[in-house]
Amino acid sequence: MCNGKLCATASVVPEEDTLFPAIAAFCNLATLTRLHSALFLFLLAPKNDFSHFLKMQYRDQTFQGLYRWNSFDAWLLIPYFAVMILLAVYGIHRYTLVYLYFRYKKNYNPEPPSHFDELPMVTVQLPAYNEQFVIERLIEAVCAMQYPREKLEIQLLDDSTDETQHVAAEIVDRYAALGNPIVYIHRTNRHGFKAGALDAGLKVAKGDLIAIFDADFVPPPDWLMRVIHHFAEPEIGMVQTRWAHLNRDYSLLTKVEAILLDGHFVLEHGARARTGDFFNFNGTAGMWRRAAITDAGGWQHDTLTEDTDLSYRSQLAGWKFKYLPDIECPAELPIEMTAFKTQQARWAKGLIQTSIKVLPMIFRSNVSRKIKIEAVYHLTANISYPLMVIMTALLIPAMIVRFYQGWFQMLLIDVPLFTASTLSIGVFYVISQRELFPKTWLKTFLYLPLLMALGIGLTVTNTKAVMEALFGIKSAFARTPKYSVAKKGEKSKAATKYRKRLLLTPWIELAIGAYFALAIVYTFTNNNYFTAPFLILFVVGYWYTGLMSLLQGRFDRWRSGGANTTDESSPKPFPVGV
Repeated sequence: MCNGKLCATASVVPEEDTLFPAIAAFCNLATLTRLHSALFLFLLAPKNDFSHFLKMQYRDQTFQGLYRWNSFDAWLLIPYFAVMILLAVYGIHRYTLVYLYFRYKKNYNPEPPSHFDELPMVTVQLPAYNEQFVIERLIEAVCAMQYPREKLEIQLLDDSTDETQHVAAEIVDRYAALGNPIVYIHRTNRHGFKAGALDAGLKVAKGDLIAIFDADFVPPPDWLMRVIHHFAEPEIGMVQTRWAHLNRDYSLLTKVEAILLDGHFVLEHGARARTGDFFNFNGTAGMWRRAAITDAGGWQHDTLTEDTDLSYRSQLAGWKFKYLPDIECPAELPIEMTAFKTQQARWAKGLIQTSIKVLPMIFRSNVSRKIKIEAVYHLTANISYPLMVIMTALLIPAMIVRFYQGWFQMLLIDVPLFTASTLSIGVFYVISQRELFPKTWLKTFLYLPLLMALGIGLTVTNTKAVMEALFGIKSAFARTPKYSVAKKGEKSKAATKYRKRLLLTPWIELAIGAYFALAIVYTFTNNNYFTAPFLILFVVGYWYTGLMSLLQGRFDRWRSGGANTTDESSPKPFPVGV
């Protein structure tokens, strides 16, 4: 029996429970919310302590019956926890990479074991496509590199369709007249995109070693001489150097982009190279042995990450790779959100395409199980984006259901999953900055919230890219626009010429952000104040990427009197391989 007031309460709560459990769930950040709330309640509890807490959770029967497990909750929470567990598996792998990086740190030797008695012939390939505003900076840097002129060949592989081809041809003629061994190669079609251009240049190249630099890179003068002698070891097929950033401090966006790339180049490459696992050439700032390319079947253009594809095929053919993080090669980071999202989507789609192509080869090969497992982690990591979409659709209802289930159950299940997945992101990037900047790395904590929010905001574009790869939908190689800017506040004519628009995507991001904003309102109406700070990350992430995509460049256009801009960098897409 119960009094009327308690019965009324018992009748209201289940109705509210059935009203809301279909709203949405994305990352394990909600878990941290529940942890804070649990600790808060525990601290407020009488000091007869943990035994009292357990009694209130399991022995006190006052509110028994207010929550009952039902099939709806099961159908909601089973996929929720399945996705959380998968994301936790990838999170644990991040911890593993950090451990391996330090465990095998002694395996890295920046000095080549031996040196060439006579320097070999080197061909430097510079693939370019509509790079009008950065092409001279690249050519100037490459022609200034220290290497015997009679042992050096420079190929500008230009697939441009705009005035870049005339600008580039004039620059090449000017530097050739000064005695630099540079030639201009222009194709009348973009067959195979960047991979096709590199393959065409390789057919006429004179060098046994091939260095490659994208148009936005500025290699230092001593780059060739510091890299070349590592090829004195006959089994070395490729040497990759670390990307640095010309415009790291240009804006808040470029600072976060730099941290993201540093994590990849410091910890991912560092751990894989030191433990003997396969790792990839990054498309630029690296040097190949010509035989390592041909033995692997040459450049192929059936994926958008031809560099990773060739890397795995070459290592399966028996070639060894080296990574030299002490040798930096500065490059320009995308300064606009749409350019950054285009770059990330191309990488996400290309890696999934590569996984579909090369993982069967790896499984059939005789390489160790350890290498096979690491290849799966590496090539399938972007599958986390579709998983994050599922979490986005389940976060709020799962949060509500878990609220009624009790805090102690959350501590046993949710907290370990949160620690494995979401917390690993912060650990991963903070440690990478500590390795690079031992005196200033603590500043990284200030950027972590935006870094995580930006990762959330990329979910829409990257999920679309991953799903296209899974369903075999082909697309053109979308070049990342380069603006030739380095200093804060610096403007570029390239911004109006090569700016991209993503049409419907920003509006979807704004809508999802609005949904999470409503979720924050709901948490406040239910006095669940601890959840709001973490839901704010979702609001900031989706609104930041959406608004920046829509508004970047609008003010420049308004100041210029509403002049039309040309989206030349996004021509009608052609299928990969055409």
